Amino acid sequence: MRRADREIKERLEIEQILAQADVCRIALNADPAPYIVPLNFGYEWNDQLRFYFHCASVGRKLELLKVNPHVGFEVDIAHVLLTAESACDWGMKYKSVIGTGVITSLETEKEKVHALDLIMAHYKFPGQPSYSEGMLRAVRVLCLEVTDFSSKAR
Repeated sequence: MRRADREIKERLEIEQILAQADVCRIALNADPAPYIVPLNFGYEWNDQLRFYFHCASVGRKLELLKVNPHVGFEVDIAHVLLTAESACDWGMKYKSVIGTGVITSLETEKEKVHALDLIMAHYKFPGQPSYSEGMLRAVRVLCLEVTDFSSKAR
């Protein structure tokens, strides 16, 4: 990381960023340029950091993932515009987590329910969510297993 003075290394602080973020952006490999998609998400961080997403069962994102499941991701929070006398001194306060990983599709009902529960919990769904069999068959649930990440703040 170029700006080591801004790096966040404490797991608790990284988890606070993830907990407060409302969107995770994933960057997929596409020709002639990357394709970036903002997604609602849930996550868990036990032995490995994993993000979970839900989507329709067809679309450009899924077509690109078939070709290459390796993605970049980014979440950010706490944006505050910093103004100054000189235009070159303007900037932005923020906190972010950025990394890479591999996306797979979850297939079993148990895996899907677990992931969907994490997504709903992330957005503070009150109570225990339920999902119909039809909805579970129709929805695609994706798991991003993070292979590398860093976090920083300004």
